[in-house]
Amino acid sequence: MPIPAPILCINSGSSSLKFALYTMGDSQEDLLARGAVENLGSGEGHIWLQMGAQAVHTPIDMVLDHHAAIARMFELFAAHRIATPRAVGHRLVTAGPHHIRHTRIDAPFLRDLHRVVQFAPLHLPTAIDAIEAVSHHYPHLPQVACMDTAFHARLPEIAARLALPRYLWDEGVRKYGFHGLSYEYIMSVLPAPTRQGRVIIAHLGNGASMAAVADGRPLDTTMGLTPAGGFMMGTRSGDLDPGVLLYLLAEKAYNHRTIEDLVNHRSGLHGVSGGTADMQRLLEARATNPHAAQAVEMFCYQARKAAGALAAAMNGLDALIFTGGIGEHAAPVRQSLADGLAHLGVRLDAGANIRDADTISAPGSRVTVRVIPTHEDLMIARHTHRLLDGP
Repeated sequence: MPIPAPILCINSGSSSLKFALYTMGDSQEDLLARGAVENLGSGEGHIWLQMGAQAVHTPIDMVLDHHAAIARMFELFAAHRIATPRAVGHRLVTAGPHHIRHTRIDAPFLRDLHRVVQFAPLHLPTAIDAIEAVSHHYPHLPQVACMDTAFHARLPEIAARLALPRYLWDEGVRKYGFHGLSYEYIMSVLPAPTRQGRVIIAHLGNGASMAAVADGRPLDTTMGLTPAGGFMMGTRSGDLDPGVLLYLLAEKAYNHRTIEDLVNHRSGLHGVSGGTADMQRLLEARATNPHAAQAVEMFCYQARKAAGALAAAMNGLDALIFTGGIGEHAAPVRQSLADGLAHLGVRLDAGANIRDADTISAPGSRVTVRVIPTHEDLMIARHTHRLLDGP
């Protein structure tokens, strides 16, 4: 039987284009290759591709935008004789208030996407560029939009509604939640008894959020209208007193562009440490750099508070799952969060935690604590396969 053409999964970032290729069937989910075009817009760009044990890293001339990155990606596929994909799935942070399910991309959807850029001004323009670039190279190739907001579409209104006039809710100003593809994947691999319990999933990376899931249903999450909300992240501030923004507007002559730059690019771990948003570097420097130590302490403190609030929303906690770059690899961060949740029955096995083991809760811990690597690309491939080939 011939190997089916792969599904291409694309994740567009502000300065990168990540991709993965999967061959999908009724009982098949095989990663064929993955890679990225990185450092877009700089003179130090490079493209890399990994196929099994084979890895190729190639410096490239300046690639200014995602249109050029898509072209380089397809050139790389051709050079390594990778079959033209049969479909493309795109990760979208959001598609606005009127598109809450993963869907095939058509002309009306793309027009709507252009109209809702204000809901994710950092993320949607690059995603739109990638969609249009794929259409330029392969006009008839089916494309699918996989929204990070879809997982949270069933949030109870009491959690999703903001304490603002009702007409703003009607206009789509509400809590949407993000990292939904990651949460979907984690829920898909949890054993049934755990899925039916009270679960907090902590997706901790440069962007960080948590979700409370009870009886398999999302009940609340930390991010809100945009991915800048919640607790502090790598470069994002997280939630702020609205008065802070009013002060910056009135007294410091900030405008919406400088505020956007402040809360998304110059805050969080980077802003507090004064140097880096990289958690590993901060952990290594905290013994001699008080600013690094304070940044780590603030991140852990805010994350503990967030987890405690989500546990209160569920009236308890049965399982805590760590994922994302920090969640999967930063044992001291996991330990700090667990220490602050001891009153809920969270106890870690110190050795298992240091080893980044699958299960890191101590014997007898009332709460099961696990470390599970996330696979957002695989979720994109699954949804694309389902929408194209499913019933």
